[in-house]
This record gives sequence, C-alpha cells and structure tokens, in this order.
Amino acid sequence: MSTQMVFDTSYLYFRAFFGVPATFRSPDGRPVNAVRGTLDFIARLMQQYSPDDIACAWDVDWRPQWRVDLIPSYKAHRVVEVAGAEIEQVDDDLTVQVPMIRAALELLGIPIIGAKDHEADDVLASLARRHDGVSLVVTGDRDLFQLVDDATSVVYVARGVAKHELVTPEVLAAKYGLTADRYVDFAVLRGDPSDGLPGVKGIGDKSAASLVTTYPSLEAMVEAAVASDSGMSPSMRSKLLADVDYLARAREVVTCVDSLQLPGLERGAVDADGAKRLSEELGLGGSMERLLAVLA
Repeated sequence: MSTQMVFDTSYLYFRAFFGVPATFRSPDGRPVNAVRGTLDFIARLMQQYSPDDIACAWDVDWRPQWRVDLIPSYKAHRVVEVAGAEIEQVDDDLTVQVPMIRAALELLGIPIIGAKDHEADDVLASLARRHDGVSLVVTGDRDLFQLVDDATSVVYVARGVAKHELVTPEVLAAKYGLTADRYVDFAVLRGDPSDGLPGVKGIGDKSAASLVTTYPSLEAMVEAAVASDSGMSPSMRSKLLADVDYLARAREVVTCVDSLQLPGLERGAVDADGAKRLSEELGLGGSMERLLAVLA
C-alpha cells in the first residue's frame, strides 16, 4: 500500500516566513527566509515519513467567490483592494518569495496542483479521497481534520514542523470527543476568526462538542431548538435559533470539496543543475541540498 504526502503549500510558506529569521537574504539582498523554511519543512517531513508520492497543493483561488456568496465575511479581514481588484493582504517580503518557492519546487520536479475556483484545502481533500492507500495531509489548518479516517492522517504543523502532531481518528476522539465526519458541524458551531467565520454567538469549543455528540446533525439540533419539550436548555435553544440560516451556509463553506478532477502525482525530472544555480543565486544554504538529497 503506497503512501502519499500532500502539502498545504501556502500554510508552509506563511509558517516559514514568520518562523525563520528575516535576516536570511540572497546575495543581492532579497528576502529568502520563506523559501529556505519551506524547502526545509518538506525535506524534514519527507525524511521522517518516507512517502512514495508527494504533491504541493496550491491556492489558485484563496477566497472563492462561491464561498464568499455564502458567507460574505469569509476571509474578508485579509482582503486589500489594489487597482480596483481585491487581493490577499500579504507582507511584501513574502509576496516576492512566492514565485521563488514555486520555481524551486518546479526545478525539483515536485508536482504543484491547484484547481480553478478552489482553494488548496479542496485540492488536499480531493487528493486524499481518491488515493488508494495511506494519505498524509500536511497543514496547520484544523478544518482539514474533517478528512481524517483509517487511511488519512493530518500532519498538523501549527506548532511547528519539529513539534508537529499526527492527527488520527484516535487523536480526534481523545482531543475533541469527535469523529472526523462530525468535525465540520463542530467547526461551524464554534466558528473560526482566522477565516472570518463567526460561529454561533455564545457557543465555544465545549458547548459545540457537547451538541455534536448529543445530536446526529445540525438539522437535528435545530429541530430540538424549535421543540420546547426537547430537553435542550432555553439558553442553547435561543442561541441556535438566532443563527439558523448561518448554520447551513457555513457548513457548505467549511466542507472541503473532495471530488475535483486533478492530475496525477507523477514527479517531474529533477533539474539538479538548475536547482543548484537557483540555490546559489538566492543563497539558500543547505535547504536546497537537503531536499535534493531526500528526493534522490
């Protein structure tokens, strides 16, 4: 049974940018901390898990309009308008590094996979669902916990790659008292400020987990909230009934699309000479060499 490791690329380079010292610069003064960190992260995880196949999921559309239509606040706090167009607000020192990261991955023959009108999360979900084998999804986004099952684990790197956690069905059960197929409902109720999802006002982690373990679906929760004799507390009933419309819309936003038609994970040829030239041009130190060695 083969193992694939798929990376949430934008999460990795954001993590690298804020976690690797900004003093790392190319010989001509350009920032390269995100480049170095991203390559190091991939090399370390590949070395630890030895996957048969790898791919870097790419945000072709980091804020799809169909998700915004459902929840207008979705990622709205990250938006900045430039020349009449809405783009993601990113530090200039990171913006200049994204093309460098992509160039390095291409020279290394690592598949870069995106999909029109969809985020990297949807790509990761689709790659995991279609794979006949073990899938390791590398991300720091808890929403991807919805993918966890006997064949798919999340390599959760929110606390750093060195301190990452392998999230399995057992870990989800121990940490949240949940199964992965209910994680979306839990996330909808709790909300996620980092994605502009408000959640149901007055409901936090504990009450969200309690509702999800008590009721089989969001619809069942609403039915209980409507019925005065259901046994649900008046306080909880009022909270849910105040946000009934939000629940259905948010569930569609949070649920990863797992049916995208995507290319295979065949690696391209490694352009070792090109990779070494890029490494020298950008002053990448041992990060490129380490990944080249792992890929060899």
